[in-house]
Amino acid sequence: MSTASKGLEGIVAAETVLSFIDGEKGILEYNGIAINDLAKHSSFEEVAFLMLNKRLPKKPEFEAFITDLRGSYGLSDHTLSLIKSMPTTAQPMHMLRTMVSALAMEDPEPNSIDIPEVRVKAVRILAKAPTIVAAFDRLRRGLDIVSPDPSLSFAANFLYMLNAERPTHTMERAFDACMILHADHGLNASTFTCRVITSTLSDIYSAITGAIGALRGPLHGGANEGVMHMLNEIDSPEEAEQFVMNKLAARDRIMGFGHRVYKSYDPRATYLKTLAEQLATDTGNADLYAKSSAIEKTMAREVASKGIYPNVDFYSATTYHSIGLKLDLFTPMFALSRISGWAGHALEQLDGNRLIRPSADYVGPHNTQYLPIEQR
Repeated sequence: MSTASKGLEGIVAAETVLSFIDGEKGILEYNGIAINDLAKHSSFEEVAFLMLNKRLPKKPEFEAFITDLRGSYGLSDHTLSLIKSMPTTAQPMHMLRTMVSALAMEDPEPNSIDIPEVRVKAVRILAKAPTIVAAFDRLRRGLDIVSPDPSLSFAANFLYMLNAERPTHTMERAFDACMILHADHGLNASTFTCRVITSTLSDIYSAITGAIGALRGPLHGGANEGVMHMLNEIDSPEEAEQFVMNKLAARDRIMGFGHRVYKSYDPRATYLKTLAEQLATDTGNADLYAKSSAIEKTMAREVASKGIYPNVDFYSATTYHSIGLKLDLFTPMFALSRISGWAGHALEQLDGNRLIRPSADYVGPHNTQYLPIEQR
């Protein structure tokens, strides 16, 4: 009889200090720090340092990190020409996956697995990924590319490059919080992919490229797009309850609810919910937030007792829409943040590396006779 665990559920495959999850109690910590404390008081740049160094920075270290990160925002002429050669109909996640891989060709030592060098490469990938996404999006809209502004934060600079104007404080803060909340989340599918690739002593570009491919799936990073599709199906907040009840009666999934890990309220959704409400109000999307709230109230009444609560995708969809992002940019936003976590796990894997090579239970036949093709 097979002893395989479907989806590797319950299997411990790595040790990490980057994030801790208690799904029953709704706890998420980065290196021991509660996620809500980071979302309220920190910045994504500081969290990125935490991911890459396993600790918060001291002031001089943080200033140096900011200088390195923001100084790497820009793209080479070669990279820009590659982006311009992409079909404007290409899906952004496919484009991003391809361009991160292409960055390796500009690195004179792309295959280095020296930990300090990999850390430097990771900062460059993290810095350039938003510029890549913003440049592609503007080109496909028939607009001129906006060069990055190294005086702006990671969050503000991306929104500036996307919209050709500096974001409001609320927009910057909400987007920065989204980046913090998505930075790492245990040994999820994309992080596991990253660690597997790294364990072969492949390069950081390959590891992050593979992780982007895993994240693209609708059962992973693509879920927030599904939330927005659902919200667009509902004409008004008043119709939300009946929509949910019809879905539940048909045993259809309500996007943005439930999680493989959490059996209580996703701690990432707690703070994001407040920001989403404020941002929706400020940007004229109060009706969208009202629909979200009505869905949550109905779900709380009907299924919360079964451990089904909103996850981070539910309110990130409202947040991204209110910022003005096109629907197919939602998952790339996840990737922009998670690059920091993936890189942190790659560094962690390299430190005392062992090739990840699980076994599989063979459940097929034995002693099968080979037949010539004429006899089959």
